[in-house]
Amino acid sequence: MLDPQAKYLLDLVEASGLTPFHLLSPADARETYSKRKQATQTTPAPVAEVKNLTMPVAGGMLKLRLYRPTPLMDSPEPALVYYHGGGWTIGDLETHDVLCRDLALQSGCIVIAVDYRLAPEHRFPVAVDDALAAYRWVRGEAGALGVDPGRLAIGGDSAGGNLAAVAALQLRDAGDPPPRLQLLIYPATDMRCGAPSHTTNGQGYLLTADTIAYFRRLYIEDSRQWGDWRASPLLHPNLGNLPPALVLTAGYDPLRDEGRQYADALSAAASPAQYICFERQLHGFITMGKVLDEANTAVSLCAQTVKRALRSGQYG
Repeated sequence: MLDPQAKYLLDLVEASGLTPFHLLSPADARETYSKRKQATQTTPAPVAEVKNLTMPVAGGMLKLRLYRPTPLMDSPEPALVYYHGGGWTIGDLETHDVLCRDLALQSGCIVIAVDYRLAPEHRFPVAVDDALAAYRWVRGEAGALGVDPGRLAIGGDSAGGNLAAVAALQLRDAGDPPPRLQLLIYPATDMRCGAPSHTTNGQGYLLTADTIAYFRRLYIEDSRQWGDWRASPLLHPNLGNLPPALVLTAGYDPLRDEGRQYADALSAAASPAQYICFERQLHGFITMGKVLDEANTAVSLCAQTVKRALRSGQYG
């Protein structure tokens, strides 16, 4: 059964006649996504410090935003490096501002959001490169940021979950010190999009098969790259020796099955993983706390998992 609050939201969207993302230009899709958050997101919660940052990357500069939940008391502090969702095409620091604030406050940890470069202006693997560079930059600048480099987590939702999973693999393969946790919220893990939920949930639940194809086409120009594990982390030949992961999915999400498949593959490779599916929810629900009670439950679950991993040194 679809959550009644989610059903009400779907009915409102249908009645509004909103143009679906896949029929918009990338610029218009970004503007629409930004405006929609006002209807579904709660008022931004106050935190002790919000600091806008920049870092250099090949070909430009990246924006980041640091959220410190309480006044600096116990420096250095643990931190979560977070990548927003949006199909690698839409979304930014503002669309996920409320979520990052809530994660910081409820975990008691710093959250550093990364505004990686978007497609189609910057196609695959630019976002992948940005995600890895940002994590390494945070670790390298930990002293100046008041962050403990030994207590870092990595996470994201949807496209951001994909980037977090890929970055964790890259860090392991390069021999870098690993994050203590992967927080993977309905991550995209297989660009081939062949899991059953892509069909059963492909229409009628906000994120559609048409929109997924639109985002994928803008992000990855050559379909032969769908099998590159930097696009599809599920296809990496070795998923062992990775940081503990919390993989969270939604029952009415086209990405549900590939999220579960990734959690299962991690477990099969002896990488610690927990899997939780909010069976009655939609893709993107975790940022919709104004209209979906289960969104707030999911945020609290994620924050407490981050807190256990970074503040107590425990997981599970």
